[in-house]
Amino acid sequence: MQMPSLEQNHFHLRSLKKDSIALHFASLIRLKNQAGTLLLALPSLWALVLASDGAPSPWLLLIFLFGAFLMRSAGVIMNDLADQSFDRQVERTKNRPLASEALHPIHALICLGCFLSVALFLLVFLNSLTRWLSPVALTLAAFYPFTKRFFHLPQFFLGLAFGWGTIMAWAATQNQLTLSAWLLFAATTLWALAYDTIYALQDRDDDVHVGVKSSAILFGSYVWIAVGIIEILMIGVLALVGWLEHLNLAFYGGLAGLAGFLSQQVWRLREEISPTEAFAMFKQHVGMGFVILIGIWLGTL
Repeated sequence: MQMPSLEQNHFHLRSLKKDSIALHFASLIRLKNQAGTLLLALPSLWALVLASDGAPSPWLLLIFLFGAFLMRSAGVIMNDLADQSFDRQVERTKNRPLASEALHPIHALICLGCFLSVALFLLVFLNSLTRWLSPVALTLAAFYPFTKRFFHLPQFFLGLAFGWGTIMAWAATQNQLTLSAWLLFAATTLWALAYDTIYALQDRDDDVHVGVKSSAILFGSYVWIAVGIIEILMIGVLALVGWLEHLNLAFYGGLAGLAGFLSQQVWRLREEISPTEAFAMFKQHVGMGFVILIGIWLGTL
């Protein structure tokens, strides 16, 4: 049997290295888990559908969907750059590419620059009001990772960052900002505060150990009460938006079903839950976002 040559071995090793680097970059942007992208995109879709009376521009839908992927990818890179030292001490995050030193921060910065450049290019296709609003989105995304060091509700800042997409989507559709746009922004902020508090339950013990702050730590054993109150407020704000925009009963029926499902989640939070269950409950909010989206569309008919 003929043995492979040194050149063949070298080529094989280079191929493996390239594949490994590609996998690390995919891990850096959480390519296998796009729940975060959907949670960022859905409120923007709510705004696009509602602001257009149920007939959003396909071009705007494409821009905001692609923009959500780009900005969520950029956001997790910024988060990992800021949290390298913390991530190494947390069981769930210690194997992330930057924490494990599989990638150098320079690589992450280059990748971040690419994503932000493409996102900036997308703004060319939007109106001037939306372009003027865009720096706020970047500022919130960049500031969020550092709030964990001094603010007990960093999930609130994440909600502001995720909610800002509703403001930009409304502006892109109507070239103005109405009360409904700001209420939708408030509802999204509350929603993100609720589901990211559940997400933070995965790391509560590790976060206490390393000194990272979170709403899951702040609320403690009362997390179920806090999440319940936040979600009641969210449903109430969405109902007010529906009233202002004259949505029909289909929207309120969707909200009623959503409230019932959320109440089951809150009831489950009365007891200790495992990190796996916390993550599963967090991902359920993607489905809830689609329920709201469909409810808004049906409500405009």
